[in-house]
Amino acid sequence: MDQSSSDDAARRTNAGGASVNDVVDGVISYAKSQTLGPLRGAGRWLAFGAAGAVMSGLGAILVLLGVLRLVQTEWSSVSGPDSGWSWIPYLIVLVVGGALVAVTVSRINRSYLDRPSTGEDR
Repeated sequence: MDQSSSDDAARRTNAGGASVNDVVDGVISYAKSQTLGPLRGAGRWLAFGAAGAVMSGLGAILVLLGVLRLVQTEWSSVSGPDSGWSWIPYLIVLVVGGALVAVTVSRINRSYLDRPSTGEDR
């Protein structure tokens, strides 16, 4: 028996002719397609989600600062520094901020978060 025929005989795993290398390559390619692809998709999903959360947070802060400045300017006679009511604009902004948080939390779709992944939403 020459070297090539002994190598071929050692690589054969069944009568169908599949070699060990073919099986290993198939398992590796299957594992890569089933793990790396979804992980890349999850990474993109997390990156866009984090960027959106940061931008939404900054926008909300700017809106709340604008509301605070509006209330302080328009109601300066009621909430002036000498009136003892200077905390009222801050309370109004706190209530508006709480309402923003309540609306945001109410818009979270819990059924979407709890569903099992089917791989179709990529």
